[in-house]
Amino acid sequence: MSAAILRHPALVQWPADPRDRLPLTLWNAAAIAEAVGGIASGDFQVAGVEIDSRDVVEGDLFVALKGETMDGHRFLENAFARGAIAALVDRPVAWPHILVADTTAALGKLAAAARARAQATIIGVTGSVGKTGVKEALFAALERASRGAAHRSVKSYNNHGGVPLSLARMPARSRFGVFEMGMNHAGEIAALTTQVRPHVAVITTIAPAHIENLGSIEAIADAKAEIFGGLEPGGTAVIPADVPQFAQLRAAAAQAGAKIVSFGRSREADVRLLDAIPSANGGSLVTCEFPGGRLCYTVAEPGDHWVINSLAVMAAVRAAGGDLAAAGLALASMGGLKGRGARHGIDVPGGKALLIDESYNANPASMRATLAQLGQTPSSRRIAVLGAMKELGDFSDGFHAALAEPLVAADVDFALLVGDEMVPLSRELLKAAASSLGKPLAHAHCRTADEAIELLDDFGIVAGDAVLVKGSNSVGLGRLVDHFTRPR
Repeated sequence: MSAAILRHPALVQWPADPRDRLPLTLWNAAAIAEAVGGIASGDFQVAGVEIDSRDVVEGDLFVALKGETMDGHRFLENAFARGAIAALVDRPVAWPHILVADTTAALGKLAAAARARAQATIIGVTGSVGKTGVKEALFAALERASRGAAHRSVKSYNNHGGVPLSLARMPARSRFGVFEMGMNHAGEIAALTTQVRPHVAVITTIAPAHIENLGSIEAIADAKAEIFGGLEPGGTAVIPADVPQFAQLRAAAAQAGAKIVSFGRSREADVRLLDAIPSANGGSLVTCEFPGGRLCYTVAEPGDHWVINSLAVMAAVRAAGGDLAAAGLALASMGGLKGRGARHGIDVPGGKALLIDESYNANPASMRATLAQLGQTPSSRRIAVLGAMKELGDFSDGFHAALAEPLVAADVDFALLVGDEMVPLSRELLKAAASSLGKPLAHAHCRTADEAIELLDDFGIVAGDAVLVKGSNSVGLGRLVDHFTRPR
């Protein structure tokens, strides 16, 4: 290379980043042993961390967790056959390993070491609805802005096992980390947020999910607000301004010493929706106002709930010091996630039909939001396959029966109701059909996803139909989605 090229200003002035001195590999044997207080069988480097032998890929550290009924040590051979480099174990084994007294505790220590070495800005996300989508949108925005130096929890790894695993996977060179936190009992998010220690804590919304365990919507808000307890000094709480529990959330954030940024339609919102109109791609063109200016961007995901989600994303990106322009580009190009809004064009008699996959989760708020979106979806017929909503306890019958109103409002032509909890909705629809004032809505009820597949096959999806599939994950409607999206 010539001296002239070496003196080129673009090379001489390339900005230095302290992260450039950090190792490229995720973990080496010595670092793992030091972090977990274990003994390494030899020297090695790993590129990933995995707890399920079926998901191991080349270069992973396999953590052999031991529970009441399952012992990961039984799957060591499979893990190494799939490409594991080493394992975290509580007994000597024939493969490269780190020996510890307790593998679950060791994973927690590895997570703590990953968080301690991180020079990244950390964002924690929770909420009754939309937390996985918001987490993915934040990651897409920050990854674009940082040119690939963002990290996030994958899938819905948001519990006592998923959060430490996601932390342990965070590269030392990450500039941003986005972690989802979920719960179904009080105290669970308090334990998770002390591990994540976010600089920015986001609550997407408050809705009656897990009300069976928590008893009231106010108790749900308190449980979500536990995320503020782990905020780093000077951290920011991003909260929804449009929920009735806004003052409750604001008080909890203030008590934690957080800077508070609210989002929504409310005039009190710091990031406030000014306008949202349908865009050419089926999403929305959004204009919002925030301290210091206005922003106009496109949200590819359809539905009013995604308009509000996008405000949370913009508020969190701004609080994290990210690039709002990059966030806008990310929101414009996002596609739906499997089980959480993915849209499939399926081959049916006469051409194509649309299947909307919302099969991973359901609660009263998300059911209403997705049914409203179905009602705005151009189609010759609208079909709703609705699975039971779980963890509603004594409120279950009322919440299920109340879905009759959004079903009718969405102009649904046929509803297929799945699960015993859907009986009150079936009765409500029969009452509406018998009333001269009610809109007759054809529907069928069954107990299982397999029965639903047969009934929907018998009903027949044809070209131009729009089919919404939504229910709690335990109902198993993902099998129905797989059946109808499988190439034929």
